[in-house]
Amino acid sequence: MKTSATGTRSTRSRLAVVAATALLSLGLAACGGDDEALPEGEASTLEEVAALEGAAVLMDAQALTALDQPIEYPKKKKAQISSELEVLEPGQESGWRKYRVPTYVYVMEGAISIEYDAGVVKDFPAGSAFVQAKGIWHNVSNKSDARARTLTVMMGAKGISNMAER
Repeated sequence: MKTSATGTRSTRSRLAVVAATALLSLGLAACGGDDEALPEGEASTLEEVAALEGAAVLMDAQALTALDQPIEYPKKKKAQISSELEVLEPGQESGWRKYRVPTYVYVMEGAISIEYDAGVVKDFPAGSAFVQAKGIWHNVSNKSDARARTLTVMMGAKGISNMAER
């Protein structure tokens, strides 16, 4: 059965909400002080997710960030989860910033390109789910001709600023 562009966008939005809910649960449990590492996993592609019925897994047991850093939660502080939807129009950039806490990103629409301080560039198309590098300056840009939308979930803790900007 074919899905209209609106239906696909709606499905992606619902999947993003499912992912955010799962991450909220994971973040709240992980900030409780459990030092045991999760097993390594790989992010699912949108095609794999679309083939499933009901709830879909966008990322399963991911243990590394986009730059292969181990994911570490803030310890000994009360968990606080924040999220935002970001829209980048064609040619637009986010500006240089870095996250101080584990940060999940889901590309809901379009595609983004991320340049890291060391000169590494990574591209993420719609349907990509990843954990952003922690403590590394980066700039997100939309190099395409279409709007890009992302859901960002920051798994922080009380008293810790989630992000710094240059």
